[in-house]
Amino acid sequence: MKFIRNIITLLMILGAPVAATPTLAQTADATLSPLVDALAPGNFKDREAAIGVLVTTGDPRVVPILQALTEGELYVVEATGKVVFTAPSGTNIKLTDPVTAADLGEVPKGEVEKVKVNNGLRRVLRTAIGQMTLLSEDTRVRMSAAQSVLRDADEANLELLETAVAAETDPAIKRVMENAQAVIRLKSADATLEEKRAAVPVVAALGGRDALSILTASLANAPDELKPAIQASIDGLARDRAVWDAAQNVWYGVSLGSVLLLAAIGLAITFGVMGVINMAHGEMVMLGAYTTFGVQEIIRNTAPGLLDSSLAIALPAAFLVTAAIGVAIERGIIRWLYGRALETLLATWGISLILQQLIRSIFGPTNQQVGNPSWMTGSFDLGGISVTYTRLWIVVFAIVVFLSLLAVLNRTALGLQMRAVTQNRRMASAMGIRTPYVDAMTFGLGSGIAGLAGVALSQIDNVSPNLGQAYIIDSFMVVVFGGVGNLWGTLIAAITLGIGNKFLEPYAGAVLGKILILVLIILFIQRRPRGLFALKGRFIEA
Repeated sequence: MKFIRNIITLLMILGAPVAATPTLAQTADATLSPLVDALAPGNFKDREAAIGVLVTTGDPRVVPILQALTEGELYVVEATGKVVFTAPSGTNIKLTDPVTAADLGEVPKGEVEKVKVNNGLRRVLRTAIGQMTLLSEDTRVRMSAAQSVLRDADEANLELLETAVAAETDPAIKRVMENAQAVIRLKSADATLEEKRAAVPVVAALGGRDALSILTASLANAPDELKPAIQASIDGLARDRAVWDAAQNVWYGVSLGSVLLLAAIGLAITFGVMGVINMAHGEMVMLGAYTTFGVQEIIRNTAPGLLDSSLAIALPAAFLVTAAIGVAIERGIIRWLYGRALETLLATWGISLILQQLIRSIFGPTNQQVGNPSWMTGSFDLGGISVTYTRLWIVVFAIVVFLSLLAVLNRTALGLQMRAVTQNRRMASAMGIRTPYVDAMTFGLGSGIAGLAGVALSQIDNVSPNLGQAYIIDSFMVVVFGGVGNLWGTLIAAITLGIGNKFLEPYAGAVLGKILILVLIILFIQRRPRGLFALKGRFIEA
């Protein structure tokens, strides 16, 4: 019986409720949460101290909290002082614990306040995040941290950086860390002369404007023994920068030239085939841009998932719209004015004013916003040249349009007829070519290409009723300089004028630079009235 009583007693003890022992995770949460809540009260100095305490914990959960604070996405509940992550939930705000990720419910928007930071605190935060991520096991995290430390070059990171360099095994990350180490030592007043001397070539090897700025800033306070080495590095970087600046201007010129080519190439064929001075050509460019805006608005309201494809849809739409308007203008007005250059100029100028006012009446006089698709945003560095994806795609697009037009002129029946009419209109008519049909199709093709130019320009310029006016004069300069009706001449003239403009602008300014280009073209035309590449033919030479 005693044995049975002992068994019953043991079972009662085992079944009795006992106080739960907190786990290590719960203990860590309880320790970290008050430190996170300490980010909210006080002033910026108090927050800087709280950030320092959080960094000393080494807890990886601190990093996203500091990142949220840097980006202005950390909030505090005013009633409780609890620091939280937030997310919109209808008219309320959903709260999440930044330490445990637990759902804390919802509160009205007015019950939470953003934890404020200033620029000085952001620098402290970037340094703190760098300190916590330099020793991460993830190579991507370590690389990002090394780049952050290099960017900020805070002397407080030097000791941690030396530890990280000694432990780093990835050559690329180690190189970035060593660069950061060299930059900090060059700036530091506590670094020895030998450390500074070893840092100078490392900083110079970084290249670019940042390295030049670092060396120039360190020159004034550098020891006399070190100044010749720093000055030599500065001179070498300045020479390299001058070469890269020239290359950058060439790229800017090619980019501008591609825009001029798109705007002028349609004018080149209408002017060359028909001899019409079309002052409404700029308005065809403008209509192409507004067609792009209309297509994008329709997609935004009906199928927003297709916004990245809006340009692909806008291209054929802009071509068809402007080509149809061009054919209507030629059939309705211009065909009655052939052989009368002044009347044609005045008529097309009047059409341009009508089209501008029509667009103002429909869309208003203000600029319209046309968004860039995701694949046309951002930039990348090529050596010392900065290349934006928008400009790069426009250059590629201009080349595609140019080659396509060459194929039309050289590989199709319409192209053969257009070249025949350009060289000798009377003989072409005598051989059975319907010159009125060729004129209409030529004017439509030129107007359609101008519409394609409008699609491209909508990505880099303001879409307004005056868009075309900014390019009509430049387009005529390109056509006259390159040779009327000659596509290769138009290409070379556009690139030449684009590069020339960009090299003159730093010295003469944008307006005076264009005036100088115009004067040079006038002087050139005095020597070669038919431009760079004159077409041959009896009708042309007559």
